[in-house]
Order: sequence, then structure tokens, then C-alpha cells
Amino acid sequence: MGLVQRAVEESGIRTVSITMSAEMTAHVQPPRALLVDFPLGHPMGRPNDPDMGSRVLREALEVLTNPEHDGRIVRSSIWYAS
Repeated sequence: MGLVQRAVEESGIRTVSITMSAEMTAHVQPPRALLVDFPLGHPMGRPNDPDMGSRVLREALEVLTNPEHDGRIVRSSIWYAS
């Protein structure tokens, strides 16, 4: 996804990815990313939990719109409890 992000960014559109792997994301170097500490396959949180998904989306939008996060992987403040 980082490669796609960079291509989209070159056309003038800002992007943010949501990731569960800091190591893999750092290797790909996307323009900006939100790191969530969720199980693989659940980037938006628990299934059937729209509140959690909305919180993740709001955090991702904050990363997207804040220039301080450009070039960074930002750790999410949301905790996944099963």
C-alpha cells in the first residue's frame, strides 16, 4: 500500500494508512500511517463495534490532516479489548 500511497500523493492527494505492523510499515515508508495494536485482520477494531471503528477513523483523519505526522508512523491511543 505504501507504494500506492506515494503514487497518489504525487498527484496531490494526501493519504494515510492504518497498519498493524510497525516493522513492515517502516520498511515500506508510506507518507503517513496510524499504527493500531489490534489482531491481524481487524484494522478497525472489534467486529460489529461501529464506535471503535469510528474512533479509529477519527484518529486516522487526525494523522492525515496534521502536517506534524508527515513521514511518520503514529501509534494509536485506542486499545483493543476482546
